[in-house]
Amino acid sequence: MTRKHTISVLVNNQPGVLQRVSGLFGRRGFNIESITVGESEENGLSRMVIVTTGDDHTLEQVSKQLYKLIDVIKVVDLSSNPMVARELALIKVNAEPNMRPEILGVVETFRAAVVDIGPNSLIVQVVGDSEKIDAMTELLKPYGIKELSRTGVTAMIRGMVK
Repeated sequence: MTRKHTISVLVNNQPGVLQRVSGLFGRRGFNIESITVGESEENGLSRMVIVTTGDDHTLEQVSKQLYKLIDVIKVVDLSSNPMVARELALIKVNAEPNMRPEILGVVETFRAAVVDIGPNSLIVQVVGDSEKIDAMTELLKPYGIKELSRTGVTAMIRGMVK
């Protein structure tokens, strides 16, 4: 059964690692819906969080292929465990002064924040799961979204790790 998978890949922080990992997905015909990369808790290592779609067998094959890459240290399917997943979005929306109270109502409802105010626009920052960001984007569309930038998903397994 095809479903969405969130994979954590711990890698050596070296030039070209991101290209090799993303290339592996491309060669196998898998789409990367989202990828985030940043330093991990260990010096010299980075953590990639990749969201992709496929069945369990396909994910197992990808995992085996990832381990063949020299800079890959550990691969974990986060989505097979209870996890916390978050994404950040910045949304620039048309906001004439007379429309601002209405837009601020949407911002408040989503516990988002206005991070910039221009003469005819607002930049809103929202953090949450992908569904929350999608829902807020839909509610802001009627006002006119000028620009949208999303970080992609980052995630961790809930609770203590052995």
